[in-house]
Amino acid sequence: MSTGPDARHPAGEDRRDPLFVLNMHRNFTGVSATAAAVTSKQQEHYALRLVGGPLPGCPEPIGYRDAVRLSRTPPPGRPFHIWHVRRNPEMRAGIFARDVLRIPVRLVFTSSAQRRHSLLPRWLIARMDAIVATTPAAADFVPHVRAVVPHGVDIDRFHPAQDRAKAWAASGYPGTAGIATIGRIRPEKGTDRFVETMIRALPQLPGHTALVIGRATKEHAGFLERLKKTVTEAGLADRILFPGELPAETMPGLIRGLGLLVALPRYEGYGVTPLEAMASGVPFVASGEGWFETFSGGGACGKIVAGGNPEAAARATVEILSDPRRHADLAGAARRRAVGHFSVSAEAEAINRIYETLWSEAAGTRA
Repeated sequence: MSTGPDARHPAGEDRRDPLFVLNMHRNFTGVSATAAAVTSKQQEHYALRLVGGPLPGCPEPIGYRDAVRLSRTPPPGRPFHIWHVRRNPEMRAGIFARDVLRIPVRLVFTSSAQRRHSLLPRWLIARMDAIVATTPAAADFVPHVRAVVPHGVDIDRFHPAQDRAKAWAASGYPGTAGIATIGRIRPEKGTDRFVETMIRALPQLPGHTALVIGRATKEHAGFLERLKKTVTEAGLADRILFPGELPAETMPGLIRGLGLLVALPRYEGYGVTPLEAMASGVPFVASGEGWFETFSGGGACGKIVAGGNPEAAARATVEILSDPRRHADLAGAARRRAVGHFSVSAEAEAINRIYETLWSEAAGTRA
């Protein structure tokens, strides 16, 4: 198995790879996490290039100009290169390369939004050559859908701890057990709901520490400060912590030390953090947004709280963490469901089939 394209090709060699994965975002987001998981598996099958920013477990990235240069000539045995894009800037870059520079590329876009896109994204999406929707609901809002392929999780990278208490202790955070919410700090992600939930739940859960993992942009700096003030006024500043955005490589170890993940967004296109928790043997409490209801397996892996209500979420949190047998059942079911239904290897294979179909259709047209 290759560890990336540079393992087979000397640095600086002018290669003609069939697949380019664009990652043109400065921050590590949920989109970044899903792209990293899939790309790390795809490099086992294709010689590929990552374009833009780095992703954990993926090849060293190259710049856009290098991607254009390397894509000017079709790869051996293929009529064109495929550029896989996931964000607006990446779609724009791909359209420019294909339609203005006239290089032989086709654009594949992954769409997870379960709502109508605004005008610019709609214009960009309409010009993609193929679209992968992550859910049937997402497929209703975009054209050219080739397949519905749910996001998966790397079940080898995210796995249960042999000893959860030791894993939590190794994280360096206080207390004997941990609860977390993970994602951008903003109202849409329901960070305030998590804080309200923890203010209600933690007095009934001695030894537990809650983490708000993620960053706030300048736009939401005031929102973050208000949350911190609320926590201080509740007398829980030592038990509800705001460590900020953590390095991606540290997240698997931290998640497997948690007792519970809580995700209460007001809107979520898909939502990958419950899957990472499930693969780590960590149950979850979540709002009914994204694809969380499907993840839960009818409540076998976690509790869905209607409307993300903090009072109901606190009640569910306390019930799960106060009952070791129920917690163990949920944790075991979560891992089994992640392995059986949401493996990133299955996601990568399904996306690879779309690429192969595009190539074979083009070859048939030319024949």
